[in-house]
Amino acid sequence: MTTIASLQIGELAYVSEESLSEIPLKLLEMGCLPGAEVELIQVAPLKDPLYICVNGSHLAIRKETAAKIQIIKANE
Repeated sequence: MTTIASLQIGELAYVSEESLSEIPLKLLEMGCLPGAEVELIQVAPLKDPLYICVNGSHLAIRKETAAKIQIIKANE
C-alpha cells in the first residue's frame, strides 16, 4: 500500500478512492479528495509533520494521518 507518508520530496501522486473513509473530515473540506493531486513539499526536521500541496493548497499533516491516505503515484 502506497501512502502520502511514503512520498519523496517533489514527487506527485493522486489520492486514491480506497482511502476516502480514512481521510479526516477537515482534510476533505480542504480539498484532499479522491483524485486530487498531491505533492510532498517538505518534511519537518523531526520527520513530522509533512508539508504537502493538494490542488494548489499547502497543508501540514501529521505523518500518522499521511500513512492512512492511499495514493496512486503519477508515474505509475
